[in-house]
Amino acid sequence: MARIGYARVSTLDQDLDVQLAKLKAEGCSIIRSEKVSGGSREGRPELATVLEFLRDGDELVVARLDRLGRDTRDVLNLIHECEQRGAFVTVLDPHVSTRGEMGHMIITVLGMVAQMERRFIKERQKDGIERAKAGGVYKGGAPRVDRAKVVALDRAGHGAAAIAQAVRCSRMQVYRILKAG
Repeated sequence: MARIGYARVSTLDQDLDVQLAKLKAEGCSIIRSEKVSGGSREGRPELATVLEFLRDGDELVVARLDRLGRDTRDVLNLIHECEQRGAFVTVLDPHVSTRGEMGHMIITVLGMVAQMERRFIKERQKDGIERAKAGGVYKGGAPRVDRAKVVALDRAGHGAAAIAQAVRCSRMQVYRILKAG
């Protein structure tokens, strides 16, 4: 039986140290961590590695439930996958485990709270951007792709793949820029 820790923060400038310390203090023999949004399971290779590694009797330990994810369905699916492998999940804050039925109920409620919190964060962010736009402070992010260069390369006869490589973006982005004119 292994205790496997998983730590996650949403952005590169956030710090994992507190979570890692808690997981080490809890006796996790393996700890995987990543700096990526928890809004979805997509793009979270460390979480995928942990799930693949879990075996019968293992325990997945997280500092808080929202570190697993902020979508109730995703969190419950993750827990279900762990249980399918014979493993269980332990959340340290508040201390809850899926070893018992009460733990399942509490984790479901905590998952719903995490999802609601994510919605509140998005609403506050949207409101802040609208206020900044109204005040003339926010004008949107800087363009990441030189649109004029994309159009020029297209007119010069280059294909979408070559253009994407030249301006360091996806082919889909090239198609969007060319469609917009």
